[in-house]
Amino acid sequence: MTDLSLYRNIGIFAHVDAGKTTTTERILKLTGKIHKTGEVHDGAATTDFMEQEQERGITIQSAATTCYWKDHRFNIIDTPGHVDFTVEVYRSLKVLDGGVGVFCGSGGVEPQSETNWRYANESEVARIIFVNKLDRMGADFLRVVGQVESVLGANPMVMVLPIGIEENFVGIVDLLTRQAFVWDDSGLPENYEIVDIPADMVDQVEEYREKLIEMAVEQDDDLMMAYMDGEEPSMEDIKRCIRKGTIALDFFPTYCGSAFKNKGVQLVLDAVVDYLPSPTEVDPQPLTDEAGEPTGETALVSIDEPLRALAFKIMDDRFGALTFVRVYSGKLEKGMTILNSFTGKTERVGRMVEMHADDRNELDSAQAGDIIAIVGMKNVQTGHTLCDPKFPCTLEAMIFPEPVISIAVSPKDKGGSEKMGIAIGKMIAEDPSFRVETDEDSGETILKGMGELHLDIKVDILKRTYGVDLDVGQPQVAYRETITLPIEDTYTHKKQSGGSGQFGKIDYRIKPGEPGTGFVFSSTVVGGNVPKEFFPAVEKGFKSMMDTGPVAGFPVLDVEFELYDGGFHAVDSSAIAFELAARGAFRQSMSKAGPQLIEPIMKVDVFTPEDHVGDVIGDLNRRRGMIKDQMAGVTGVRIKADVPLSEMFGYIGSLRTMTSGRGQFSMEFAHYLPCPNSVSEKVVAAELERKAEKAKK
Repeated sequence: MTDLSLYRNIGIFAHVDAGKTTTTERILKLTGKIHKTGEVHDGAATTDFMEQEQERGITIQSAATTCYWKDHRFNIIDTPGHVDFTVEVYRSLKVLDGGVGVFCGSGGVEPQSETNWRYANESEVARIIFVNKLDRMGADFLRVVGQVESVLGANPMVMVLPIGIEENFVGIVDLLTRQAFVWDDSGLPENYEIVDIPADMVDQVEEYREKLIEMAVEQDDDLMMAYMDGEEPSMEDIKRCIRKGTIALDFFPTYCGSAFKNKGVQLVLDAVVDYLPSPTEVDPQPLTDEAGEPTGETALVSIDEPLRALAFKIMDDRFGALTFVRVYSGKLEKGMTILNSFTGKTERVGRMVEMHADDRNELDSAQAGDIIAIVGMKNVQTGHTLCDPKFPCTLEAMIFPEPVISIAVSPKDKGGSEKMGIAIGKMIAEDPSFRVETDEDSGETILKGMGELHLDIKVDILKRTYGVDLDVGQPQVAYRETITLPIEDTYTHKKQSGGSGQFGKIDYRIKPGEPGTGFVFSSTVVGGNVPKEFFPAVEKGFKSMMDTGPVAGFPVLDVEFELYDGGFHAVDSSAIAFELAARGAFRQSMSKAGPQLIEPIMKVDVFTPEDHVGDVIGDLNRRRGMIKDQMAGVTGVRIKADVPLSEMFGYIGSLRTMTSGRGQFSMEFAHYLPCPNSVSEKVVAAELERKAEKAKK
């Protein structure tokens, strides 16, 4: 049985182009998992095995890989850096115990770094930092360290200093051991020698070493007192304190190097072993009841506990359906029967495999702490709990954001419909942020996602991976409706002509809800004028109408409904009568409550060279953008703005034109805001025209 203290479940995450996948490749080379290192720019990286990933040079899916370093087992997840795929990052962080944040030595803390860092903070994942690409033009290790403090609000603990910079970067000084590592130009990680610290760095090394020890001993009062009295702590004590502070998220050990040139990666691997937590050193996963509320119990990380595992990713590859699982408690064995507590169904575990990107090793068993894949599970989706049927339980669920953009697609021939149906079924299982609906009137299939690139990739997969010839419509914004005025009203549903009658009277209040609350229902009826057993029917009636608003038929958000009185008939009242009363009440009153159209606003983060700032800001203003912040950096300016999604289609092309191809941007959903009247009128007119056209067909 493997000693759990030797396990490290880690993610590697960063902004696009910070060199995260290359760093993973170097780790796999160093740990002996691959013999020829793949390069991202050649489209040969091991963890980027989808055709779309290799072409675009970005990581889309989180590839899981197992490797070993200094007797420790690493389960590594290489996560995507593009904002349209943050759901993959969130999903990965959910099952990890630690992480390596990779930052570009010249680009520094870039937009997606902030999003990933925020997710990692929310998931309370301990991290070490690797400032990569120090051989790049404009690289500056200590500037990036400063940005980690100022932009991320984090506390970096500098563990090494670079020897040389840009094209003169040759190695690093390990502050703890006072050893200088210098690599030759062969590009081989093992071709280094330990030399004396360069004379012009001695004072700087001592200054940063002192800061490091001062930060570390704050974790131990006795050590701190001894240090203040002039006693140097032992190496063992310093490392113990660094480990304690890292796991407590008090600070983040920070390293540097060049993954592409194979310089400095070994020290990052040593830091994963020395400072990141094992599965037993993080808070155990909470268990929840059927409603998702915490029960107060946890899934203790022990092989002696009943089986508790979380399916965190579904993937269909050339070998069949793979369900990626993090085992939290107990043991998972080939041939055993497990319960899916979400569906209430049991399944037998056939084959289990340990993944190495697109390859696999067969397993007979897995234990608490393992991340493995089960082959051929039938009814499992992302976020489902798999457990021992004798000890049913539910782990805390994953919550995924609602899509903000959609496109209509239709196959060009009948044969394509069947192929597309099968493909979409697999794609939905793989990606919970990807939704699909069928327009009942037009028969078109509507794909919904988190951004333009997200849907571009999905269409690409349908066309090339599954061979479906498609017509693709224009992207559509997910407009919504809400109300601005409170209203008090009454409605009676009555049907008493022949047969059993129907009667339900409700007195109700409707008012605008808090942003983000969606649908809220409450009942304050006293005295039994509406019997309690009919309250759920009233709630169901109101809720069923939220899909179609009074302005243009868009779904409704953030409205509170209160049932405060009413009336019933001893014979003719029923649940269906009160449900129909609520539906009628919605139709009667919503148009009187100041309904308005609201649109998704995106948090946009643009990087531009300084000489193009005026053009970029002017363009964002023309797109109805609200500039929130502007920060000058060494290589350019970052502009943060809130911009309506409808104005952002095709923005990357415009930005590249304005900045001669040097601008970058990312965006993520922020919130909904009311549309200006001029925009609202156009959207409503277009939607009503679209519905009229469909009605003719």
